[in-house]
This record gives sequence, structure tokens and C-alpha cells, in this order.
Amino acid sequence: MTTFDGLNEEQIKVIEKSRQRVMDSIGTNMDLYGVTMSIGHLYGNMYFHDGPVTLDEMGQEMGMSKTSMSTGMRALVDLKMINKVWGKGSRKDLYGVEGDWHQNFVDYFSIKWRKSMEMNLHSLAKSRAEIQKLRVDHIDNEILVTQVDKDIEKMTHAIDYYKWLGRFIDALESGQIFDWIPKEEQE
Repeated sequence: MTTFDGLNEEQIKVIEKSRQRVMDSIGTNMDLYGVTMSIGHLYGNMYFHDGPVTLDEMGQEMGMSKTSMSTGMRALVDLKMINKVWGKGSRKDLYGVEGDWHQNFVDYFSIKWRKSMEMNLHSLAKSRAEIQKLRVDHIDNEILVTQVDKDIEKMTHAIDYYKWLGRFIDALESGQIFDWIPKEEQE
């Protein structure tokens, strides 16, 4: 993981304990967002690693099988939390961590929210069109029209929400969000 040259055993233990606490916290937090705890631990481990790593190196370090490690790495690549990187003279794939947590947040939520938003907008638009046709076809049925109008109002409200969410995602992806809520300056 890290070279601790020049440090004594006590100093190394303090560093390792503090890192483990952070890695456990990352794992727990990612689990809250639907990413397995083991993938969160993998990211946390890579975050503290000095430089890019191979699947084999991380598998040995974490005691995970190559299959589990490959699945975890693929999930982190899909979430844009790690990237394949080039390594001179290396024939194996190398992976480096995306250390900008602001960007990790933007990528993770943009990916998840956009997918959800698009799927829900499609379903809402299709459903609203169907019941609007039902309403037109049975305009003389007062009970049906009343019920359909309520549903159309609810669906329109939901569509408005997802359009707002789309603009929010755009603000995340463009970085405009940081004009409104600036990143903290490093101390």
C-alpha cells in the first residue's frame, strides 16, 4: 500500500488505524447509496494507495478473489470513481483513484439521477397520454373525467419535478453548482 520507510512501528499503527477508520466510513457511506460495502472499502483502500494498482495487487492486499476484485473495479469505473491508467512497461490493467470527492459526488448522482429521471419521465409521459386519450374518448363520463383529471394533475406535478431534477443534474455536470455552493478551500 504505502511505504512507511523511516517510521517506527507505533507511528505506522496510528496511520493504519486512522486510514482503516476512514475506509470503514467510506464503505458504510457507499452502502447507504446502494454500492456494496466491499466496493466502498476497495475505493477507500485505493484512495490511500500510492499510485495506480492492478487487480492482482488489490486482490492480495484486500484478500478478495480476482472475480470479486474485477466486479468491484468495474463498478467503480462505471461510477467514474476510478479510471484505467497507463503504466509504462505494464502489461496488466492499472487503476487509479479519482481523488476529487466533489467530482465523485457529481458523477455518482448525475449517473443515478439522470437514469431515474429519464425512465420516470418516459413512464409519466406515456401514462399521461393514455389517460388523456381515455378522457377525450369518454368526455361524457363525468366520474371518469373527474378521476382522470386528478391523475393528470398528479402526473403533471411529477413531470415538473423531474424537469427540475434534470436542470439540477445539468448544474452538477456543468459545475455551476459550485458557483452557488463553493467548494471549501484547502487549509
